[in-house]
Amino acid sequence: MEILVAGGHGQIALRLLGQAAERGHRGRGLIRNPDHAPDLEAVGAEPVLCDLERDDPRPHLGGAEAIVFAAGAGPGSGSERKQTVDLGAAVKLIDAATDLGVARFVIVSSMGYDDLEHADPAMRPYFEAKRDADAALRASGLDWTIVKPGRLTNEPGTGRIDAARRLGRSGAIPRDDVALTILECLQATNTIRKEFEELSGEEPVSEAVAAI
Repeated sequence: MEILVAGGHGQIALRLLGQAAERGHRGRGLIRNPDHAPDLEAVGAEPVLCDLERDDPRPHLGGAEAIVFAAGAGPGSGSERKQTVDLGAAVKLIDAATDLGVARFVIVSSMGYDDLEHADPAMRPYFEAKRDADAALRASGLDWTIVKPGRLTNEPGTGRIDAARRLGRSGAIPRDDVALTILECLQATNTIRKEFEELSGEEPVSEAVAAI
């Protein structure tokens, strides 16, 4: 499978691209800084220079069979960049996928936006952007999956998660396991037009994804 990952130099994206290469998939990552290209090449992925805030992604989709949106403005950015990256770039790539017929689209979202009234005010712009990007993807007609992890950590992955449409609790999950979940979703048709939350847990990722 040829997988195009937006936010290609991000921590989840690099893990996903490396895991995809290990399984024999062709991974391509959209990056805006050419200095990041060697990091993608080191994990077996092809860097593609494209700034989603400014560029049209259509010429860069290539032979993609699936798209993963894992881009984000980052915790140090203001509310304006949450709108242009977490929402605007996602919508731009959704539109490109729709226009060019790349049906499979997985987006990395977040737990927490269902209760904005009680959210930390500093997190609200992020949650609002994620909420609106997810809504745009649901309305697109693409074969979408929305993955909503809890707090992300850099602990080594365990390969085990809890996943459900609503978990009813908060918690954390290693980025390794989020990346593995995305890769499993790309090969699991039962996750098409499904959304789910995930945290560290006891069930092997492949089994948790199969039960979505």
